Amino acid sequence: MHPCPLLRCAPVLALLLLGPLAPGVFARSSPLAGAVDWGWLRACDGVLSRSQFVELLDGMYAPGGAAAGCVEVGERTVRIRTGDDTWAEVAFASEGAPTRPPARFWRPSAEMGAATAERPLKGVRVAIDPGHLGGDWAKMEGRFFKMGRGRPVQEGDLTLAVAKKLKPQLEKLGAEVQLLRTSSRPVTPERPKTLRGPATAELKGSPTPERVQTQSELFFYRISEIRARAQQVNQRWKPDVVLCLHFNAEEWGEPEHPQLQPRNHLHALVNGCYGAKELDWDDVRSEMLAQLFERTTAEALPLTEAVVGALAEETGLPPFTYFSSNARRVGGSAYVYARNLLANRLYRAPVVFLEPYVMNSEPVWKRVQMGDYAGEKIIDGVPRKSLINEYASGVTEGLARYYRRARVKS
Repeated sequence: MHPCPLLRCAPVLALLLLGPLAPGVFARSSPLAGAVDWGWLRACDGVLSRSQFVELLDGMYAPGGAAAGCVEVGERTVRIRTGDDTWAEVAFASEGAPTRPPARFWRPSAEMGAATAERPLKGVRVAIDPGHLGGDWAKMEGRFFKMGRGRPVQEGDLTLAVAKKLKPQLEKLGAEVQLLRTSSRPVTPERPKTLRGPATAELKGSPTPERVQTQSELFFYRISEIRARAQQVNQRWKPDVVLCLHFNAEEWGEPEHPQLQPRNHLHALVNGCYGAKELDWDDVRSEMLAQLFERTTAEALPLTEAVVGALAEETGLPPFTYFSSNARRVGGSAYVYARNLLANRLYRAPVVFLEPYVMNSEPVWKRVQMGDYAGEKIIDGVPRKSLINEYASGVTEGLARYYRRARVKS
């Protein structure tokens, strides 16, 4: 699947595209991705100047020369590897000259028109993605633990509860809201048993039935499910922003005998920070460049900063710090990192990907046991909303702040 709103652009001005892969040319796609149709590149002439392209490529998407060997920047054009030995060339806009707007189904806030302070989200199309799966599926994902006779902690159920609380709050502010799932069940029609063929091929050789089952499950909940949600985003709902709701966790050991951790923190992610090995996949390279040419970062980054800032105020959580090379801090917030995840890469709209709370920290575990409730209760001497209400309130306030700033005229 590779939905491409860029195909609706005006005809190409000066693009040299080598066309579909010739028979026998080796195409490299990541698992379950399929072959890539690079035809969308024909619409990208004049969308970015050379300096704009380089700033985005080096500063956000492929730092440290990660795209070397597959993206070659010249003075007037950029050459892009589209297969094992095929290339396409896209022309830059002249420096200082007006650029052509990219074709995209989502609208930046600057193009939405005025709104009122009471309804700053008027007409904004919002898709809410409750991360992971709930119910019995949570155990398969490993997003589940239980202590004694307490209620189980299942990320997919928690995110769905927040999503259902968030939807009417955003609608009250004028938004048009869709949930990518409304129950604990998967969106994808696939199941692990239907993915045994691709899983066996991925493992190569003569893998054991146990390894095939594990790989099939990974393909099911980690890839097929996200791709099914991406189809909803890109082909059905076509939102202006996607809210990916998650909860974080530290290592908890055995799910039936977990260990509570002292750390509790918050961070948010925007798409970026691709590695060289990731960009060797044709589909990943295509999806990164689609994000780049659509100028998604210009909307996603300030929007994410506004939401995570309000959520930090609401929760009082400190920022999480990455020490790995697959993420880098971007923008002006200590809470925001660029990272290449399947969801924020496939969803062809600005994505606010949130990771608040450590589920197996002692305070969060206690609050999960308290359930949802109206008003406030005293927790460790401090009046607090329920965990679900607190999360939803922070996100609502962040979105309201962002769109008031962008759309409400004084």
